[in-house]
Amino acid sequence: MAKRGGFPGGGMPGNMQNLMKQAQKMQKQMEEKTKEIEDKEWEATAGGGAVTVKVSGKKEVVSVKLSQEVVDPDDIEMLEDLIVAATNEALRKMEEESSQVMNSITGGLGGMGGGFPF
Repeated sequence: MAKRGGFPGGGMPGNMQNLMKQAQKMQKQMEEKTKEIEDKEWEATAGGGAVTVKVSGKKEVVSVKLSQEVVDPDDIEMLEDLIVAATNEALRKMEEESSQVMNSITGGLGGMGGGFPF
């Protein structure tokens, strides 16, 4: 009668232990890189530099700078659009770099439908 349960061949427990060590190492690297990303800032401009927005890796707006010539009380909508455009571009830059960093650690495993739970 065939033995039920366990790992066939007896060699798997060692491989599983090695796999767990690799997963723990990957988790530690991801935590370190996440901290680095959270501490970093990205900047983007709109309107030929009339609006500059800086965001953090925590997805927070750090600063907004406006040049005087873009502040026109008769055209508030343009200023609003430029702020939105610069903010979205800064966030896109942050997300792109963050994804590249994490993919370099995981080898793209996160995109395989669910990824790892850590």
